[in-house]
Amino acid sequence: MLGSLSLVSQLTAGCSSFPSSKTYTRVAENNELAKQLPIERTCGFQKLLRHRICTSRFLVPQRVKQNFPISSVLTDDTSSMTRMEDETENIGILSTDRGLEPFKDHFKYRMKRYVDQKLLLEKHEGGLEEFAKGYHEFGFNREDGGIVYREWAPAAKEAQLIGDFNGWDGSNHKMERNEFGVWSISIPDSGGKPAIPHGSRVKFRFKHDGVFIDRIPAWIKYATVDSSRFGAPYDGVYWDPPPSERYEFKYPRPPKPKAPRIYEAHVGMSSSEPRVNSYREFADDVLPRIRANNYNTVQLMAVMEHSYYASFGYHVTNFFAASSRSGTPEDLKYLIDKAHSLGLQVLVDIVHSHASNNVTDGLNGFDVGQSSQESYFHTGDRGYHKLWDSRLFNYANWEVLRFLLSNLRWWIEEFKFDGFRFDGVTSMLYHHHGINMSFTGNYNEYFSEATDVDAVVYLMLANCLVHNIFPDATVIAEDVSGMPGLGSPVSMGGIGFDYRLAMAIPDRWIDYLKNKKDEEWSMKEISQSLTNRRYTEKCISYAESHDQAIVGDKTIAFLLMDQEMYTGMSSLTDASPTIERGITLHKMIHFITMALGGEGYLNFMGNEFGHPEWIDFPREGNEWSYEKCRRQWNLVDADHLRYKFMNAFDRAMNELDDKFPFLASTKQIVSSTNEEDKVIVFERGDLVFVFNFHPENTYEGYKVGCDLPGKYRVALDSDAWGFGGDGRVGHNIDHFTSPEGIPGVAETNFNNRPNSFRVLSPPRTSVVYYRVEESQEGHNNSEPVNVQGKLAADVPAELESPESSATLAADDVDDVTARKIEDQKQNRIVEGESNV
Repeated sequence: MLGSLSLVSQLTAGCSSFPSSKTYTRVAENNELAKQLPIERTCGFQKLLRHRICTSRFLVPQRVKQNFPISSVLTDDTSSMTRMEDETENIGILSTDRGLEPFKDHFKYRMKRYVDQKLLLEKHEGGLEEFAKGYHEFGFNREDGGIVYREWAPAAKEAQLIGDFNGWDGSNHKMERNEFGVWSISIPDSGGKPAIPHGSRVKFRFKHDGVFIDRIPAWIKYATVDSSRFGAPYDGVYWDPPPSERYEFKYPRPPKPKAPRIYEAHVGMSSSEPRVNSYREFADDVLPRIRANNYNTVQLMAVMEHSYYASFGYHVTNFFAASSRSGTPEDLKYLIDKAHSLGLQVLVDIVHSHASNNVTDGLNGFDVGQSSQESYFHTGDRGYHKLWDSRLFNYANWEVLRFLLSNLRWWIEEFKFDGFRFDGVTSMLYHHHGINMSFTGNYNEYFSEATDVDAVVYLMLANCLVHNIFPDATVIAEDVSGMPGLGSPVSMGGIGFDYRLAMAIPDRWIDYLKNKKDEEWSMKEISQSLTNRRYTEKCISYAESHDQAIVGDKTIAFLLMDQEMYTGMSSLTDASPTIERGITLHKMIHFITMALGGEGYLNFMGNEFGHPEWIDFPREGNEWSYEKCRRQWNLVDADHLRYKFMNAFDRAMNELDDKFPFLASTKQIVSSTNEEDKVIVFERGDLVFVFNFHPENTYEGYKVGCDLPGKYRVALDSDAWGFGGDGRVGHNIDHFTSPEGIPGVAETNFNNRPNSFRVLSPPRTSVVYYRVEESQEGHNNSEPVNVQGKLAADVPAELESPESSATLAADDVDDVTARKIEDQKQNRIVEGESNV
């Protein structure tokens, strides 16, 4: 066991892997852990067993006058092994997954590291939350009738502040260095005005090896580029608008939704015109669309400043600056406030997994070859991501922790963001960064010397911080590995994310669409892919995000319909077989992903209506064109195009969850995955979902199992006219259940369900049924919205009688749809005339 841990000395920042051992165990929840246990580190399990001591030791300095101590490692000599063992024996997630028991030592080790780090912050910084207010100390701040600027640059030998305010001559604005490598300067106001004008350019100039180097301040709050100069570097901008120009928030944050329905958006490419869109235009033009489609959360990409537009915002250069391409920080605040006024939470993509390799305008410019203790990044190969061509943070460094944790607090408090999507978490969790790794689910892949415990502890601190300062925050991890405990509370020994992205789901759909014929689709495989997630750890499901649409790939709609989308989307002519198949499967794929794939749902901007083609940012290879870097809203706005049908169904999917909160329900039962029929039947909450993926077969009187007895009606029908379907399912038909087998004896039931009812199931159709409570009889306001804002019970079985069909054709449907009604009258494959 780890009884000898107290004999091991503190380590250097480089020793961050958990010791390798074949006897590990699992973790749990204990809120008291966060209040105890100082820090110690081991260089490796074998060294620990031999009671060997690491040769290097770094101690956290005592509090300094500036009230912000600096050190590069997170160690102290105040261990209490007995107390640590008492508190870490009961690790909560071990009780939910006994398969983690062999890795108990790993969880104890990282929990101790986390708790000890919090104790150090309490001792030297006033606690985690105070520590994360670094932007009040570093960068530019107003203090005592002047501007104080501080920068951590321990490798510098001399430093100056330069900018427009002093003609870029820093000889009169030299900075002073303290013992922790922090340079500072205080510039008093002149004539009652700040010596550095708001909006003027500034840079940090420092000397290394006898040469002066100019860099953008690390904590800069705004950065701009001269767009008239090709390839021009960014300039830091001093941002402190007068009260008359400062945006004041008007609306409170909306309450946290029970289940997030997320609209992933990129502000820059949200215009229908081939150009970069602005924050204010997005707020005024796009947010209303998002709200109209019943999303409750917006996730903004590419907000943190990035000099390379085509990086999709993932090569961040200035971490505290909102991207100037789309406007000013005040414009971004307007966007967020507008979203809150519409009842939308706003998440931001946070990139703490790596940083841009840029030297002139990025954080990497502060790395001049010094040791990792004096840098934001690791040295050598460990500090470089060879696939991303970017720098990797040293998460064991005291000042890196201050920088990143303060960055989280900055976006929440200054801009009122409601949470984060952490990008590239897989790269953070492992020393191999997931490169050339194929995760199989074997727990040894997650808990070994390959685990970067420094990064794990940082993520635990980050989630603790975010939820402490804003309990209603939503924090999502982008992780492809499936590490157990990622979505478990920190108090249980987890990493603390609220949700993880279900990244295997879109891969399954892409594989099916590219490599399998419709008749080869496996209902069991689809169901397993959608339900394969860890118990108690919530997932955000999605059929496609921005990743699936990047140049070289296609959206699901384009994979389904390809070139015919250019000529076959008019509803003034009959749909070709390709278009009809494409629209029906587009609806079904997105809906079953939402309904069965997780506890939240995500859609990327434009995919709700089947946006064609792909995304391609302006670059040399496309002659710097914006043609594929925009959203063609005109397609969904055109009443004669079929895009409107997919958009209407997307709106109805979200509305269904509003009326019947199935995403937040823990009840999820798949009762049938029939390979021959190509039908999947499942319950989510008290709704019954029937998905018929067969390309041809209609099943009349199809028997489906359910839990509760009673009367069921249609809640949502993908085949409805308003969604571009054929209207074959009756919406005012009552489906009465029949008991199945012996109550309480599952093996005697139908598909292990105690009750059943019969339905009409047309090919490539998804239909949802809800149970009518006796108290709801005659009260349509309690029933879910279906087609074009109408209640399901108010929409007739479109083909149930010639009279109702004629009325619908005359009032609600174009000529082509009317012809389809007449065709269906002749075929009479209509629910209401079958023996259901």
